Amino acid sequence: MSAFDDLMAVVAPRFGRVEPRRQARSYLVGLLSPLADKNGWTLAEAAGDRTPDRMQRLLNRAQWDADAVRDDLYSYAAEHVGDPGGVLIVDETGFLKKGVKSAGVQRQYSGTAGRIENCQLGVFLAYSSPRGRVLLDRELYLPRTWCDDLARRREAGVDDAVRFATKPALGLQMLARAVDAGLPAKWVTADEAYGKDAKFRLWLQQRRISYVLAVASNQKVPTEGGSARADVLAAAAPALAWKRRNCGDGVKGPRVYDWAVATLPDTGTAEHGHTRWLLIRRSIAKPTDLAYYLCYGPDGTGDEELIRVAGTRWAIEECFQTSKNEVGLDHYQVRRYDAWYRHITLVMVAHAFLAVTAATAEKGAVQGIGKASYPSPSVRSDVSWHT
Repeated sequence: MSAFDDLMAVVAPRFGRVEPRRQARSYLVGLLSPLADKNGWTLAEAAGDRTPDRMQRLLNRAQWDADAVRDDLYSYAAEHVGDPGGVLIVDETGFLKKGVKSAGVQRQYSGTAGRIENCQLGVFLAYSSPRGRVLLDRELYLPRTWCDDLARRREAGVDDAVRFATKPALGLQMLARAVDAGLPAKWVTADEAYGKDAKFRLWLQQRRISYVLAVASNQKVPTEGGSARADVLAAAAPALAWKRRNCGDGVKGPRVYDWAVATLPDTGTAEHGHTRWLLIRRSIAKPTDLAYYLCYGPDGTGDEELIRVAGTRWAIEECFQTSKNEVGLDHYQVRRYDAWYRHITLVMVAHAFLAVTAATAEKGAVQGIGKASYPSPSVRSDVSWHT
């Protein structure tokens, strides 16, 4: 039996009848094929269908549970790329759309486009380990205007039980499912949209899940003398605190930055045996370009580990790029809420198959390549810098 047949054997029971099961297989084969566009018409043509009716029926009317297939994907990922040091990554991506009928669509900021566009926003959970990286879970962000418009919701097939949820709240829903599924993961990382959310951080701390979360320069950070902005503390970092490190290889080679780490005082919010840190990343080419991270993990966690996890966040961007370029993540032509989930779920299955069979792996080791030599600002420091 081929690797693809093995994967189909995992998800096939979720399609109760033979017809949707065969159509799902055809859909996945089409997503994995070298088609330029992967919409209903092209997938149907590749499957030998004269019209896209069968493909559209699979997404819109056939009886099958996309969430159950997602659960199978958790098991598939745990078996093939699971690792005790795995990292869960939360991020969003935009899907540019025309019109106003697609579930969740409106003019809103898309980080993918870098501007306000008419688009849908999907919040995703990815998993990265030395054995590979996959997209695991997905939630469609429904703006409050959509949630409050009953007629519009029903036209797009949004269940009455669906309520407004912020993007960090959607991220926590997916993280809870990953924890419940027993996926081996030691860390969570995400960008500022999630790192700035105190409820997001507290949820992780209460479950003793380690994290490295990006925050803004004006993020308030606890110090011995009260609280201070992250950028003010960065200005106080002594020269010896900065270490030049590779936080992981990208498509253009090693990602090398200067890094500084400070241990934050115990304010009673960290669980026993755990510590919080402030991690700062500085560009070598442009030293005024800094990024900030709030970190939480077991006592004794090394600086190199925090830097490694911070660099792992890029893995989800690579998953997005691969999924859009190779398996049609953004090629869909559906309007209904449930149809979006069905297409995206099948895309995640196809992407996971590519990731596993290609046996691509992240290099987890971070290697020092020298020290930075910048003058130390004469600013008072209220945290303990690592030198």
